[in-house]
Amino acid sequence: MRIGVLALQGDFREHISALAEIGITAFPTKTVEEISQIDALIIPGGESTTISKLAKSFNLFDQISKRIADGMPTYGSCAGMILLANSIQDPASGQGSFGGIDMVVKRNAFGRQVDSFEADLEFKGIAEPKVRGVFIRAPWVENCGPKVEVLAKVEIDGSTHPVAVREGKVLATAFHPELTGDFRVHRYFVEEICGK
Repeated sequence: MRIGVLALQGDFREHISALAEIGITAFPTKTVEEISQIDALIIPGGESTTISKLAKSFNLFDQISKRIADGMPTYGSCAGMILLANSIQDPASGQGSFGGIDMVVKRNAFGRQVDSFEADLEFKGIAEPKVRGVFIRAPWVENCGPKVEVLAKVEIDGSTHPVAVREGKVLATAFHPELTGDFRVHRYFVEEICGK
């Protein structure tokens, strides 16, 4: 299986390194030809608006959307979660999403950069110890459709919000597992989503 990491902007190098730590070679991917040659895709954290606009500029946007719709295993972290939502609450001007998960995502839901935090999460499908979540200007899931499986939640001010979800072969997390040294979410993607 050839896994590509969308390398338009954001922390794509960290995802490539995380996969290397579990014995998987991944490839930076940023051209139409490269997108056509991969079997699975990771969309990294970064600026979701910038990634969206660059994907359109490089004529990748429709191709990525179609590949996801056709069943390509895909994982998005933070900005990647926003880009995999079928709907974005209060999107930035000109921002689009590839779609793939029947959910509404709220951008910067936890607040600004200074409100970034870490939390230990129970993650369905990953055994103890809990998964460490690094949340940096992170989104959360406002609501999701009946086929979406919620894998992890965070409670803030008495309200609980999904921060890891899966629908079929598409996985999304609001947090950055690639920054923690714990690569179990990447292993989950490779083994459970990609079936490798």
